[in-house]
Amino acid sequence: MKSIIVSMVAAAGLMAAGSVLATTEMPELAKKSGCTACHKIDTKLIGPAWMDVSKKYKGVKEYSYSATGSAAADAKKMSLEEGLIMKVSKGGSGNWGTVPMTPNAPAVKPENIKTLVHFVLDLAK
Repeated sequence: MKSIIVSMVAAAGLMAAGSVLATTEMPELAKKSGCTACHKIDTKLIGPAWMDVSKKYKGVKEYSYSATGSAAADAKKMSLEEGLIMKVSKGGSGNWGTVPMTPNAPAVKPENIKTLVHFVLDLAK
């Protein structure tokens, strides 16, 4: 009886771990859009890990976009969603070190960029 309970608890733990992993798999849209060339969900590749991006912006409402750096004089303030969509679309540098984010528009449709930005932001919730 004791071994059955231990087995059931172990199985439940594995199922819970599997469901956590399933929610943090790279979406097919990200693979098709080329995001996986620079990003992973939980580890830094060329660009930051998406989980780190999500944690950095958790609770943030405003974003300053600048193609030349986050503290540049040409920075424009906008909503976080709008700013990250612009960053992914047009590229830029300064937020995560010296490696710039390459522009993704027009190769990736605006609605797909918006979907991916929402995916990233929802990771830390």
